[in-house]
Amino acid sequence: DQPLEGSRNMASTSKPVLYTYFRSSCSWRVRIALAFKGIAYDQVPVNLVKGGGQQHANSFKALNPMKQVPALSIDGITISQSLAIIQYLDETRPGPRLLPEDSKKRAQVRMISDHITSGIQPLQNLHVLQKLGDEKLQWAQYFIVSGFQALESLLQQTAGLYCVGDEVTMADLCLVPQVYNAVSRFKVDLAPFPTIAKINNNLLELEAFTISHPSCQPDTPPDP
Repeated sequence: DQPLEGSRNMASTSKPVLYTYFRSSCSWRVRIALAFKGIAYDQVPVNLVKGGGQQHANSFKALNPMKQVPALSIDGITISQSLAIIQYLDETRPGPRLLPEDSKKRAQVRMISDHITSGIQPLQNLHVLQKLGDEKLQWAQYFIVSGFQALESLLQQTAGLYCVGDEVTMADLCLVPQVYNAVSRFKVDLAPFPTIAKINNNLLELEAFTISHPSCQPDTPPDP
């Protein structure tokens, strides 16, 4: 069981260390949050496919017993689960707020975030799809479309430029990676979801979303 590449060197750094995989939508959420808040950090890639998946290595399991990315080592602790990481960053670091001060808007942000991260993404993530046979694409498309139908209805009530009003929030950090997966990996048509498509396009104009994109990460292969 080999330690993750770079893990020894990262252990002594004062920067936060993000254990990530370029294509992981959960990792992308956290990369956006770090970029949005202007937080310098180091990355340790965890290839979820190579050699059966580096997330199964004992060295990574010690960091996150769930054997999932992302995990963020920061302030002397290691946090897993993307929403927990994002909320910790929002509570402990300066910069634009990702959870609104207004309690009703904050509840809406959490509702939309949970809708995506609990109701859509887990049903089409790598761990689930590896258990399916030839029906992987149809399975993923069914649950994404079903989830997007509900999400489109919710966003029609809450959206401005972005998911909740005109300020970037945690909900937006969840939306963009999910749309990317839906379109690029699972060939979902966004035509029936104009609100989702509009918000996604608005967000992709922002630097925090583009520099954290799966296409330009240190572990992105030449032909991802």
